[in-house]
Amino acid sequence: MENAIHTLTDLFRQLGLPDDPASIEAFIASHRPLPHGLPLAEAPFWTPSQAEFLSEEISADADWAELVDTLAARLSE
Repeated sequence: MENAIHTLTDLFRQLGLPDDPASIEAFIASHRPLPHGLPLAEAPFWTPSQAEFLSEEISADADWAELVDTLAARLSE
């Protein structure tokens, strides 16, 4: 298996969010738990452009898809 091209920090930067480790952890802590069965891109805390990006990356199984899944899992814990 190849190493991921991007990191969670990169994903937060791509989404226009603070991307330092403390900010990432604070974001996850303040937005969890994601309701069971709710796709990450449909969570109410995203802007329309953030939601579109997340949805497109998952649909296309693009480079970011693995990290989007990781973020969804972290928010569902």
